[in-house]
Amino acid sequence: MPPIINAQDISKAFGANPLFKNVSFTVSQGDRIGLIGPNGSGKSTLLKILAGALDHDDGNIAFAKRVRLSYVQQDSQFESGDTVRSIAENAMERSALPESERGTRLAETLGRAGFDNPATQAHDLSGGWQKRLAIVEALVQAPDVLLLDEPTNHLDLAGIEWLEGLLEQASFACVVVSHDRYFLENIATDMAELNRAYPDGLLRVRGSYSTFLEKKEEFLHAQSKRHEALENLVHNEIEWLRRGAKARTRKSKARIGKANELMGELADLNARTRTSTAQIDFSATERQTKRLIELEDVSYEIVANGTSAEETQNRILFEKLNFILSAGMKVGLVGPNGSGKTTLLRLLRGELSPANGTIRRAEWLRIVYFDQSRELDPNVTLRRALAPESDSVVYQDRVVHVASWAAKFLFTGEQLNQPVGKLSGGERARVLIAQLMLQPADVLLLDEPTNDLDIPTLEILEESLLEFRGSLVLVTHDRYMLDRVSTIVLGLDGQGGAESFADYSQWEKWQRESRQRSKIQRAPLNASAAAKTQPPAETVHKQSAKKKLSYLESREYSGIEQRIAEAEKVLQANRARLEDPTIVSDGPRLLSAHAEVESAQKKLDALYERWTELEHKSN
Repeated sequence: MPPIINAQDISKAFGANPLFKNVSFTVSQGDRIGLIGPNGSGKSTLLKILAGALDHDDGNIAFAKRVRLSYVQQDSQFESGDTVRSIAENAMERSALPESERGTRLAETLGRAGFDNPATQAHDLSGGWQKRLAIVEALVQAPDVLLLDEPTNHLDLAGIEWLEGLLEQASFACVVVSHDRYFLENIATDMAELNRAYPDGLLRVRGSYSTFLEKKEEFLHAQSKRHEALENLVHNEIEWLRRGAKARTRKSKARIGKANELMGELADLNARTRTSTAQIDFSATERQTKRLIELEDVSYEIVANGTSAEETQNRILFEKLNFILSAGMKVGLVGPNGSGKTTLLRLLRGELSPANGTIRRAEWLRIVYFDQSRELDPNVTLRRALAPESDSVVYQDRVVHVASWAAKFLFTGEQLNQPVGKLSGGERARVLIAQLMLQPADVLLLDEPTNDLDIPTLEILEESLLEFRGSLVLVTHDRYMLDRVSTIVLGLDGQGGAESFADYSQWEKWQRESRQRSKIQRAPLNASAAAKTQPPAETVHKQSAKKKLSYLESREYSGIEQRIAEAEKVLQANRARLEDPTIVSDGPRLLSAHAEVESAQKKLDALYERWTELEHKSN
């Protein structure tokens, strides 16, 4: 089967700086391609070119006939007044989706994404729910290929798991730019790395992220052997040339030509394989105090100022929270969007005060805070962003020139006079970390420090956090980093509760069990459970006779449990039909199945209502 997208030998440069050159990239039916690469390698640019949002300089791109592409960029923006419903409906209108399919597709997509109220204003949603809405906007267009640029950056952990499930079951192909290693491991059928270190500018491997790492290691090992052999060959040719080889004979001319080719190949290999890594090293103080921050019965609530009864209800983020942050502790702070993770960091810092309870901090405690929403002035130069006061910084009691300081974070001397606004998202994140590192800390409070960082920089950051001798509270959606770095996990459930866990997997298990408990509590009482709460049938008959139920009511009461059990089976069967792929893909049949579920649910509700009525009358 021919590919849906076939890009051959495409190149792109901005000014004199080439991003990539002669790169070939294909997308076929069923592909789920994870696209990675160093910051600045052109991943987002390649995605925009495939989406048709940006022109390429050279090469050719061919698309299958009538192919539908949906593209979700890193930062989604919605107009004021847009609602969840209007955004989805406008997207279906743009894609010319048949009107007969729109109602079903809208209901199904919003339901699976977790949107209960289609009238909600997009601007009222959190960053994570806005990202879900952007993905919904793409999905309702019924794409053949979905292009996602860093979709996990704004999603919470529950949102990432939702997206994983969505992509694993999808019939469309997708290309995802992401640095979330667990996410890539779970969803990718192919991995591709855009990097000038490869001869073709791209290394693509069929398989998961871990398979890609194995193949990449094999490739780099073979390249290293080739590099070593090439260096020996060039050394021998240079020695031969130094001996004064004469160029008069045809053989000598050919050998001189071959020597030049080998030198050119070695120079190209050196240029491609010359890599650097960011040097990240946080400064810890020598504090000896064991208890750094102590929370006792701490509660915090959001005070609402709305006009309706619902809007004026305060929302408790957490209550009666008891926690001690001791020296050397590394805490992973997790919870759904809106559960209060950033609020808790601000409480620990002293920026906010709790509604109830006490927070005690050790004397002269030095806290360094990384704010996920902190903005850099786009007009300031990189030089002034890294060294605001002069052309040097003081790092670990040493004076370091700004050029050397910039080099630690993979910036070149030419970039120092470049405005920060022209840096990529990952480069701006490295600037923020560089500013953070200049401050000695007893406690590091990091709020989503991994956003936009490439995988090599993530690995360096992980090593630095592991070596940091102070205490750490880390909020991140990167599950791999949480597993590696945290020694304890503090989980907020979003409903006022908080629990401590040994690791992230224990928190996940607790979350699954909590969701299951909620489902059981919300589910209608089934016949077997009802039977356990009711007296035996003989007693019911005696009670009904004693309470003078009519003959017909007594008969109805004695058989209503059986009727409820049968109605529940019908409802379950109808719900199961909604999961049938042949029905889901057929608009009219899906509408009919929805109607049958609603009818079965109404019948079951009526039976429960009648049961309650008869029981009340008998008592």
